[in-house]
Amino acid sequence: MYIHCIAVRIKSWTGKRRVAKKDGKGSTKKNSQLVLRLDKDERDAFVELCKELDTSAAREIRRFIRGFMKEHAED
Repeated sequence: MYIHCIAVRIKSWTGKRRVAKKDGKGSTKKNSQLVLRLDKDERDAFVELCKELDTSAAREIRRFIRGFMKEHAED
Protein backbone atom coordinates (compact mmCIF):
# COMPACT_ATOMS: atom_id res chain seq x y z
CA MET A 1 0.00 0.00 0.00
CA TYR A 2 1.30 3.44 -0.90
CA ILE A 3 0.35 6.79 0.56
CA HIS A 4 0.73 10.31 -0.72
CA CYS A 5 3.00 12.24 1.64
CA ILE A 6 4.17 15.85 1.50
CA ALA A 7 7.74 15.81 2.80
CA VAL A 8 8.49 19.52 3.03
CA ARG A 9 6.20 22.28 4.29
CA ILE A 10 6.36 25.89 3.14
CA LYS A 11 5.30 27.32 6.51
CA SER A 12 5.42 25.86 9.96
CA TRP A 13 2.23 24.30 11.28
CA THR A 14 1.69 27.37 13.49
CA GLY A 15 1.80 29.65 10.47
CA LYS A 16 4.57 31.74 12.06
CA ARG A 17 7.30 33.05 9.83
CA ARG A 18 10.92 32.80 10.88
CA VAL A 19 12.90 36.02 11.01
CA ALA A 20 16.36 35.90 9.46
CA LYS A 21 19.25 37.04 11.61
CA LYS A 22 20.98 40.27 10.62
CA ASP A 23 24.31 38.48 10.09
CA GLY A 24 22.77 36.61 7.16
CA LYS A 25 22.85 33.22 8.86
CA GLY A 26 19.11 32.98 9.44
CA SER A 27 16.80 30.39 8.01
CA THR A 28 16.06 30.56 4.32
CA LYS A 29 12.54 30.71 2.99
CA LYS A 30 11.41 27.38 1.63
CA ASN A 31 9.26 27.88 -1.43
CA SER A 32 8.93 24.43 -2.94
CA GLN A 33 7.53 21.03 -2.06
CA LEU A 34 8.65 17.49 -2.80
CA VAL A 35 6.00 14.78 -2.93
CA LEU A 36 7.06 11.23 -2.08
CA ARG A 37 5.21 7.94 -2.16
CA LEU A 38 6.12 5.74 0.78
CA ASP A 39 4.82 2.61 2.40
CA LYS A 40 2.73 3.71 5.42
CA ASP A 41 4.62 1.54 7.90
CA GLU A 42 7.97 2.78 6.61
CA ARG A 43 6.86 6.42 6.79
CA ASP A 44 5.46 6.02 10.31
CA ALA A 45 8.66 4.32 11.53
CA PHE A 46 10.79 7.12 10.00
CA VAL A 47 8.70 9.88 11.57
CA GLU A 48 8.75 8.12 14.95
CA LEU A 49 12.54 7.69 14.81
CA CYS A 50 12.95 11.38 13.96
CA LYS A 51 10.84 12.30 17.00
CA GLU A 52 12.97 10.05 19.22
CA LEU A 53 16.08 11.79 17.89
CA ASP A 54 14.51 15.23 18.47
CA THR A 55 14.49 16.19 14.81
CA SER A 56 11.89 16.36 12.05
CA ALA A 57 11.40 14.17 9.02
CA ALA A 58 11.59 17.20 6.73
CA ARG A 59 14.86 18.35 8.29
CA GLU A 60 16.43 14.92 7.79
CA ILE A 61 15.22 14.68 4.18
CA ARG A 62 16.64 18.16 3.45
CA ARG A 63 19.94 17.12 5.10
CA PHE A 64 20.06 14.00 2.93
CA ILE A 65 19.35 15.99 -0.26
CA ARG A 66 22.06 18.56 0.50
CA GLY A 67 24.61 15.85 1.30
CA PHE A 68 23.69 13.87 -1.82
CA MET A 69 24.05 16.96 -4.02
CA LYS A 70 27.38 17.87 -2.42
CA GLU A 71 28.69 14.31 -2.85
CA HIS A 72 27.74 14.24 -6.53
CA ALA A 73 28.63 17.83 -7.45
CA GLU A 74 31.03 18.21 -10.32
CA ASP A 75 34.23 19.93 -9.28
